[in-house]
Order: sequence, then structure tokens, then C-alpha cells
Amino acid sequence: MQDLAMQEPQDLAALDALLSDRQGDWWDGFYANRAKPVPFFGPQPDECLAEWIAQGLIRAPGRALDLGCGNGRNAVLLTQSGFAVEGVDYSQAAIDWAAQRAAEAGVAVQLRHASVFEVDIAAGAYDLVYDSGCFHHLAPHRRPGYVQRVAAALKPGGWFGMVCFRPEGGSGLSDTEVYERRTLGGGLGYTEAQLRAIWGGAFQIEQLRPMKPQRPAESGRFGESFLWAMLAQKR
Repeated sequence: MQDLAMQEPQDLAALDALLSDRQGDWWDGFYANRAKPVPFFGPQPDECLAEWIAQGLIRAPGRALDLGCGNGRNAVLLTQSGFAVEGVDYSQAAIDWAAQRAAEAGVAVQLRHASVFEVDIAAGAYDLVYDSGCFHHLAPHRRPGYVQRVAAALKPGGWFGMVCFRPEGGSGLSDTEVYERRTLGGGLGYTEAQLRAIWGGAFQIEQLRPMKPQRPAESGRFGESFLWAMLAQKR
């Protein structure tokens, strides 16, 4: 396969077409039943994000971009912490839910229904970009472009926080198997070495650890041990 970093737009579109099992309508259906026993369907924000804010590693005020914002649970926390927040999601059902969550919390979040690769993102405009569960649903050929988009969105020295599958949380498929089977199998898991190789060029990785398991009803936070928590600063 051609070097992923050198893919032309038409090549990206052709590869996207091979992996069309989870388009917008699939995600709309996923978010349609809000009562499903999905761990991250609750209102609790990620434990790592709450910790980074409490420790002063991520400081408001500033502008924050939540990529793959889902039902808005992290966007609400960021707004309550003093950030001006924009959320983007591929699913209109998720955006509708996030809007309801924000209204119930009494906060203002700017929400956009779009692909993270197609939405207009102002260069160097954000102090923080956050991704909880978006990256591990991206195909291998989309990784270089995603890293570039995240880095371009941030101010110099800006922060990137991410939660994604560890190997035991993902489908277990290799990059080759993704294209052979034409599916991500529910999301790809990453080793620490893989994440450092993918993100370490544009970012200084400050923390990369397993999430701390939580009992959301008691802690008010979300956390599962099969997920990574990564905090990195734009070089």
C-alpha cells in the first residue's frame, strides 16, 4: 500500500469506501436508544480529563475542541471549567443529545454535525483539543491526516488529550486485516509503542497511562481499564 502520509484525496476516498460499515446512519442508530447499557452513555466525564483540570495541567480560560463529542459529557465539564467549547460529531443523534445535555447543565457549547476530516477548523485557534473515543474508530490510512488536523488546530504549546482503546479493548485486527475484512471490527486497540510512534513526532507526550476504573455513581467520573489516557503538548 502507498505510504499513508502520501495518500492523495482520491486514494483516501477509495479506501474509505472499503470501510463503509459504520457511516453516519450507523452511528445515529447507535445513539438512538439512550437507555442502552453503554458505559459512556452516562453523564460522567472522563476521569483523566477531570484529573488534568484539577491538577492544573489543563488551564482555563481558553478555547477547546471536542472531536467525536458524543453525548457531550466531556464538553459540559470543559465548559463548566471555564473553556469556550466546540463539539464535533459524525452523528446527528449524538449532537442532539449533546445539545440537550448542555441545556440541562445550563452551559453553552457550540455543536457541529460533521466528519472530523470535513469540518472547518481554524488553524492555531485552540488551547485544547480533546478526543474521547474518536481516534480508535479511524482507519489506518486516516491516522496521518488526523494527527496533522489536531496539531494544526492547536496554538503553539497547546494541549491534546485523548482516550482510546488499549489492545485488550480493541478488535485485535491488524492494519492489513482491516482492509482484508473491510472493517475495524468495532475499533482498533493500540500499544503504548504504537501511540508514541503515531503522536510523538508532533507532540511531547506528558502522560500515557491506563484509565483508572471508576464506579460512576460514586465517583461521578467515567473510567475503564481497557482504555488509554494520553495527554500531550504540541511541540
